[in-house]
Amino acid sequence: MSESRETLFKQRSEHFSELEKKALSKSQLVSWLRLVVFVVGIALVCYFFSTSSYALGVLSIVAFYILFVVVVRWHSRLNYIYNNYKLLRELNLQEIDRLAGRLQQFDLGQQFADDQHAYTSDLDIFGKNSLFQLINRSVTTLGKQKLADWMRVAAVPKEVLRRQQAVAELAQEGQVDWLQDLHVKSRHYKHQNPPSFKFFDWLRSNNLYQDHPYLKILIVVLPVLTMAAIAAYFNGYSGYVAGAFLVAQFLLAYRFQKIRDEYYDNSMEMYEAMRSYKRQIIKVEQYTFHAPLLVELQDILMQQNYKASVALARLERILDYFSYRLSTLMAFFLNTVFMWDFIWIYQLEKWRKQYVPQVEGSLDVLANFEALASIASFQFANPGYAVPVLSHQPFDVRAQQLAHPLIFSVKRIANDFEMQGAGSTMVITGSNMSGKTTFLRTVGINMVMAFTGGPVCADRMIVAPVQVYTAMRTADDLSENTSSFYAELKRLRILLELTEQGAQPVFYLLDEILKGTNSRDRHQGAMALIRQLHQRNASGLISTHDLELGAMEEELPGSVFNYSFNSMIEGDKIMFDYTLRKGVCRSFNASKLMQLMGIAIADETGTSQQ
Repeated sequence: MSESRETLFKQRSEHFSELEKKALSKSQLVSWLRLVVFVVGIALVCYFFSTSSYALGVLSIVAFYILFVVVVRWHSRLNYIYNNYKLLRELNLQEIDRLAGRLQQFDLGQQFADDQHAYTSDLDIFGKNSLFQLINRSVTTLGKQKLADWMRVAAVPKEVLRRQQAVAELAQEGQVDWLQDLHVKSRHYKHQNPPSFKFFDWLRSNNLYQDHPYLKILIVVLPVLTMAAIAAYFNGYSGYVAGAFLVAQFLLAYRFQKIRDEYYDNSMEMYEAMRSYKRQIIKVEQYTFHAPLLVELQDILMQQNYKASVALARLERILDYFSYRLSTLMAFFLNTVFMWDFIWIYQLEKWRKQYVPQVEGSLDVLANFEALASIASFQFANPGYAVPVLSHQPFDVRAQQLAHPLIFSVKRIANDFEMQGAGSTMVITGSNMSGKTTFLRTVGINMVMAFTGGPVCADRMIVAPVQVYTAMRTADDLSENTSSFYAELKRLRILLELTEQGAQPVFYLLDEILKGTNSRDRHQGAMALIRQLHQRNASGLISTHDLELGAMEEELPGSVFNYSFNSMIEGDKIMFDYTLRKGVCRSFNASKLMQLMGIAIADETGTSQQ
């Protein structure tokens, strides 16, 4: 944990806590003022009408209505400010939680998990205690989806560099206020799971006014005629005409009830999200950036015939008016007199024709900004992490003090690591619990972070672009009648198919391969696999308990390298240093572990020990 950053986030949370209290006090005061205005207004109106001062009574209604609206809006702005300080305080406390490894409260990103993916399941990219939980700060569907896409697919080197430059600008010391404000703007609103693009796709597929063009005339004529007929009724004319128009509107509303409800339900799912997007985009539009990627993204927002925030503001206004029919009584009144739903469905379809293609591009820009902001917040919170350098040499992977970002121990163990060239395999032997698998995951997850455009948990790292591929957590599948051994074989077959193509360099991380079969077949199979991969555009790490694989270093000198993790036994204690060393492992602890678990293991003399 970075103590300096922990102290900074604590100071910021305390600062925002004080501002939050002051804002709450002011908001409560204005709330009482709103009540006073309402009560005084009612009292004066009643007084004037009771004394037959009708002109003053009407004037009081108008004056106090305007005053009440002004106070309500003032109170709404103060509430927003109060909630903003509250969210900023909570955000800084969450940063402290992330530094301490308390990730339980954060989104798992489970919707992005895929057991068949090349590496996300084995490297804990999504799910409980995952990289996604550690890095993601976004609450919007757009931002989370974009970050997840970046984590699942490595960017090309040029794009990695552009992201690194963008993240470096956003993660500067003086940017933390702007960065955190961008995060909390989206947290004022609820965000549904369906992404915005699905709403736009649905909107494109529905054309009420194209299918029923006569409705365009009716939404203009019928409400006017209805109101005129009602006015005539109050001036002594027959009420049958007004009644006929009201019935006509009621029947139209009933005829299109299902369509109106569908438009309303789909629109309201996006209402809160659109308000959030508008505020975030305004913030992005108003700032001056210097990193090429940030400038390019901002230009997309600014080079259109209109600002993206203006288009979203218009959509927000349409959805706001549409939402007036939330009350059943209000919906009946508005749709019987004003054809309310039809008017705003028309405005929605009109907005779609004018803005949807451009707005979709703008929202993709916002998704990129949110993903970059998440990575930048992570980089700012971890100043000790290194920005990796991309190498042009094949399979060039070098790291100093490389550690696992999801291990939050005060004394987190780090190791130096280096390998180059195609056809290379590092065979890592070691005793149980010595750190073999964790080291494989350490290398893999840091490579994923590097190709995402983020920093890595190391003092220094150089890495060549590769496709990471893992085989670690293979398990049986009862639904497919598949054993764990067969599941592992299928995983290895995918690796062979991937490397057979040869076009893309593959960096593999294989843990205890072929562990589901007997030792003889396991040795033969593992050696055959190493020889096969040696001939392909691939390199990687293999962990194993089988010392026989160490002989591959002599068979393929300069291509296979032996490394190990060791343990020491002192009495009934097994000591680990989790340090990577050259050579085959010479210390083992399985027998001692079994003894500690109560299993009677015979020593070399045949005497059982417990």
